[in-house]
Amino acid sequence: MTVGERPVVEEPRLAVRRRASGTWSRRGLLVFFLPALATVLTGFAALAVSGNLLLPFEKVLVLEGKMASKRDFFEDEEVQRILLKHRIQVHITSSGSREVAVRDTASFDFVFPSGQPAGDLITGMRAAAGQYAKVHRPFVSPIVLATYREYAETLRDAGVATPLPAGGSDQPLYYSLDMKKFLESINGGLRWSDLGIQRHGISNTNRIVAQSPDVCGSNSAGTYLALVSFTWRGNGPEVPSTAEEATSRAQSVKHLMEQGLPAADVFRTYIAPEGKGIAPVVVAYEHQYLAYQLRYRAASGRLDSQRVLLYPSSQFVTQPQFIALNDKGERLRELMADDPDLRRRAMELGFRILDPAGEVAGDQLSDFLSERNIPVPALQGNNTRSPMPRIRHLEQMISVVGGCPAAQLPDGAQ
Repeated sequence: MTVGERPVVEEPRLAVRRRASGTWSRRGLLVFFLPALATVLTGFAALAVSGNLLLPFEKVLVLEGKMASKRDFFEDEEVQRILLKHRIQVHITSSGSREVAVRDTASFDFVFPSGQPAGDLITGMRAAAGQYAKVHRPFVSPIVLATYREYAETLRDAGVATPLPAGGSDQPLYYSLDMKKFLESINGGLRWSDLGIQRHGISNTNRIVAQSPDVCGSNSAGTYLALVSFTWRGNGPEVPSTAEEATSRAQSVKHLMEQGLPAADVFRTYIAPEGKGIAPVVVAYEHQYLAYQLRYRAASGRLDSQRVLLYPSSQFVTQPQFIALNDKGERLRELMADDPDLRRRAMELGFRILDPAGEVAGDQLSDFLSERNIPVPALQGNNTRSPMPRIRHLEQMISVVGGCPAAQLPDGAQ
């Protein structure tokens, strides 16, 4: 710019800039660290309340266990949380209960067969070999037949099943099954269509059967075999008393047994959407069904009224046996016997827990189911408690029906 003859030089403009804040200014530090600090403090508070404050700094004992259907107990997240509180974790190897008994258990700290026959087989073998074995019987669960309403009502029409009283429900979840009539239907080769299943909206021309797991590996299948044998004995003794009688009894009922699915898959197939078409009647444990209904109501707010239970008129109550095989397993055995949280959780999973005397502990399960609006099974008092054959004779029957070798029992085993 020029004024007259002289150029005018424009003065430079000066700006005062505020000192740039560093990334870690005091305010930035607070914004970043306060939420993180709050999270840490919350975590410490939660650990303190749960009694696990020092858990990250303490050694956790990992136990190896082998079992069949009772793995549901140890796979439950609440059970795992309770065990972790006591610094114990359990790694499960799945196997049928009888398979647990007849296979090598050297690499395991405990086994948990689903019933007394397999448990007695294990303890008898270990006692004969001078090996460690301590037993705890935490709960019981009756053997049942799980089915669907259309099939239960078809059996009701035929006079084979009768609804049990259960909380005033207009759609009963529980039925008493006349085992003799049910087995007579199987023996006669009757099909579901012969009993009029079509009247209930289903077309099924298959033979009437109850699907069980492989009897060579499963406690539930072995127990069901004993139940069938007891019911179908004719005028014979309640249980076989010789190997010859056991063989004869097994041969007489082999055609009444339907096996196939692995033990772990039978109930899972039943609750799957396609289960009705694959296996409409399956051998199961009561606790599996009750736990399923509890989960179903918690998720949906209602019952699954299409899946129901048949309680055989000849009752077998299975008694799972937790067997510690060493000192590590003994630590868990004592915990299962004494810890009230584990006992409570077992009841919440549908088991009938036992008191120290080995009796069913009051009405805890009934009260628990009622509080959650699950009908309580009301078994008829005139049902027969069926005796179990001696383990030696049951093994012979399993061998005949399943086509597998009988377990080599130690001398003196009953």
